[in-house]
Amino acid sequence: MTMNGQRHVDLHAIARRAMEQYGFESRFPRSVLAEVDAIDPSHPPGGELRASDPTSLLWSSIDNWDSQDLDQLEYCEPGPDGETLVRVAIADVDLYVPKGSATDRHAAGNGSSVYTGVETYPMIPDRLSKGISSLLPDGERMAVVIEYAVLPDGSTRSGTVYPARVRNHAKLVYEEIGAWFEGREGLPDAVARVPGLEAQLRLQHETIVRMREHRRITGALDLVTIEAEPVLEGDTVRELALVEPNEARFLIEELMIGANRTMVAFLGAAGVPMIERVVRVPKYWEGIVDLAARHHIALPPDPDVHALADFLDRRRAADPERFPDLSLAVIKLLGPGEYVRLSSEGEPEGHFSLALGDYTHATAPNRRYVDIVNQRTVKAVLARARAPYTPHELDQIAEHLSDREKAAKKVERFVRKAAAALLLRGRIGEEFDALVTGASPKGTWVRLVAPPVEGRVTACEAGLSVGDRVRVRLVSTDPYRGFIDFECTGQNH
Repeated sequence: MTMNGQRHVDLHAIARRAMEQYGFESRFPRSVLAEVDAIDPSHPPGGELRASDPTSLLWSSIDNWDSQDLDQLEYCEPGPDGETLVRVAIADVDLYVPKGSATDRHAAGNGSSVYTGVETYPMIPDRLSKGISSLLPDGERMAVVIEYAVLPDGSTRSGTVYPARVRNHAKLVYEEIGAWFEGREGLPDAVARVPGLEAQLRLQHETIVRMREHRRITGALDLVTIEAEPVLEGDTVRELALVEPNEARFLIEELMIGANRTMVAFLGAAGVPMIERVVRVPKYWEGIVDLAARHHIALPPDPDVHALADFLDRRRAADPERFPDLSLAVIKLLGPGEYVRLSSEGEPEGHFSLALGDYTHATAPNRRYVDIVNQRTVKAVLARARAPYTPHELDQIAEHLSDREKAAKKVERFVRKAAAALLLRGRIGEEFDALVTGASPKGTWVRLVAPPVEGRVTACEAGLSVGDRVRVRLVSTDPYRGFIDFECTGQNH
C-alpha cells in the first residue's frame, strides 16, 4: 500500500509482462551476454572490409538527449550547379554481431528495440548498442557510409555505399537544434564550441527544406499524431510529455529517407534480393473517402496519394487542434507498414504514405534487425561475395519482422496506457475537456486536451460523434489492464 492508501503499481513489472505476453524476450540470455562481454573492439569478430578514412569530415549526430545508441552521423558539402552532396554514416553493427551468433539470434527473434516509455528493451546489449557499435563522440568508429546528391529542386540522385572510419564531432539534441533552427533559441553551446559546425548544420537544414518541399509536391502525406512519453519520478508518473515535431527531427527524417532510397538503388544495381519497406495501396480507401466526405471534401474512388495529401493539408489549416486525431484515423485506414522481399528482377512495391517507389530500412542497425540484414547484404556486394541470405530466408525474415513490429507497437501502446492510468488514478471524479476520437458500436473514445490521455466513454455516450468537443468525468482507472473510463457530462460548442 502507498501512503495515500492506494495499491502500489509496478510499471516495470507491467512492461515485462507485456513483453512476454506478445512473444518478446525481456532479458538477454547468458549466452548473449557472455558473447558480447568477450568482444575485443580492436579485433571485431566480423572482420573489417578495407575502409576509407573520412574522419576529418565534420560529422555530427542529432538524437534524443538521453540516447547513447547512436546509429547515424551526417555531413553535407556543396556540389556543382547548386547540388548538395550528402553523406550519412551508419554504425557497422554487423562487424560485432556475426550472422548466426547468439547475439544475432536474439536480435532476430525480438526484431527491434522496444521503447515502452517506462523501460527500454534493447535489441542488442548495452555494451554494444551504447558503446562499441554506437557512433558516440569518443573516438573513431567503423561505419557504412551512404552517399547521395540533393538537386536544387529537392529531388535526390542516388550515389554509392562504402565502409569508412568516422568520428562524431558533436552529439546534438533534437530540442536544442530544433529551437535554434526555428529561431526560438540562440546558437546551442554544443554547436558554438566546434569550429565550422554552425555553417555545416545550416547547409544540412537548407538541404532538407528543399527535400521536404519536393516530397510535399510529389504527394508525401504530412501526418501528425500525438505521442506522449511518461516522465517517471521513482515509481510514480509525474507527467506525460508530448514529443513535439521540430525542424531537427525533420532534418534527420529527410536525410534518412534519402539514405534508405540510395540503399535500394545500390542493391538493385548489384542485382541481389533485398528486404524493402512498403506501405501498400490502401485496402480501406473507401473508409478514407468516407472520412473526407464527412469534412465535405470529395476524394476520387481510386487511391490517389496527391488528393489525400491535399485533403490533409486543408484540414490541418482549418482545424489544427483535431488534426492529430484525423491523422491517426487515416493511418489506421492506410494499414501498417510491412517488410517484403524484393527480388533482383522485381519492381519495388513502394511506400504509399511517403509517395515513394523505392524504400527500405537501413539506417538504425543498433535498434532494428532488418537494418543489420540490409547491412550484411551491402557488405557482401562490396566484398564481391555470395549474398548472405537466400530468397527463401529473406521471405521468412520479412514476415517475422513485420509480425514483431506490430507486436512491439502493441507492447508500447499498452504500457503507455498503463502509465496514463497510473497518472490519473488519484483524480477520480474530476472533469476534463476532451475531443471524441472514436465512435462506433464497439465503443466511444475521447482524448483529453490535458493531459494528453485517451480513454473510453462508458456512460452517457449516446449521440457523440468523432470530432465533438465534450466534458467528461473520470470514473475509474486500472493500470494493470490499461483501462481509463469516463462518463460524458456535456458537450462544448
